[in-house]
Amino acid sequence: MEKSKVYFIKDINESNLVKIYEALNYPLKGKVAVKISTGEMGGNNYLKPSLIKDLVNSVNGTIVECNTAYAGKRNTTEEHEETIKAHGFYDIADVDIMDRDGSMELPVVGGKHLTVNLVGKNLANYDSMIMLSHFKGHAMGGFGGALKNMSIGVSSSAGKTLIHTAGKTNIPAELWNNLPEQNAFLESMAEADKAVMDYMKDIVYINVMNNLSVDCDCDSNPEAPCMEDIGILASLDPVALDEACLDLIYNSKDLGRDHFVEQVERQNGRYITVYAEKLGIGSRGYEIVNI
Repeated sequence: MEKSKVYFIKDINESNLVKIYEALNYPLKGKVAVKISTGEMGGNNYLKPSLIKDLVNSVNGTIVECNTAYAGKRNTTEEHEETIKAHGFYDIADVDIMDRDGSMELPVVGGKHLTVNLVGKNLANYDSMIMLSHFKGHAMGGFGGALKNMSIGVSSSAGKTLIHTAGKTNIPAELWNNLPEQNAFLESMAEADKAVMDYMKDIVYINVMNNLSVDCDCDSNPEAPCMEDIGILASLDPVALDEACLDLIYNSKDLGRDHFVEQVERQNGRYITVYAEKLGIGSRGYEIVNI
């Protein structure tokens, strides 16, 4: 199998975000969605508006998000809008909470757990997408990168519940009483990824490896970053991209490396790239192209 190209830039800044997007040589057309995490109120590790502004504007993009399935300051459209405003995203671009009017069903082909993926209804308004992800740890997934951003992140509140419960329920109030064994959750994320990729053919993936906390941007009180910033990576293959980021963590000599790896392995996090490859949505084999 041919290895996927993963581009790498060490210095993390706004101009290099644009540069690595251009290096992909895959210009997005039509109405472009830029999927980020807007970050839970209280947290401070999310990708900042000042960092992403030039990239978003270069594609005339709309920042897109969906509401959460857990209690917090992003689980209703009204509170989510307040959080987005407080974090400064409305100052740089239009922002669309895609499930403000509910969900859209996308079929899942070849999955073990999901037959449909419930995404934000407004996804239908976009022609292409930048999956712009802050790479970090995650309490439930082990880590969060492109695959998590495209599955949990693009899903509506109901869709997030469906993934987290491996297809048992789409009712957020029933979420915590229906959690499956860990691999079923990871497999469900990958199945949701496949549904999004089958629906929207033109997606590019960028992971920013800064503020490397073991906690997600969905945490209102995340642990401080445990590792030094690593760089920006980009690919047309989300599996290769996340695999490359994980390898950079695992092969790091940073003193905080072990703490990050413990979080990944506690949740068997690397398994998502294995299953995603089996689903045919990407390859764990990659070639790093330094820029």
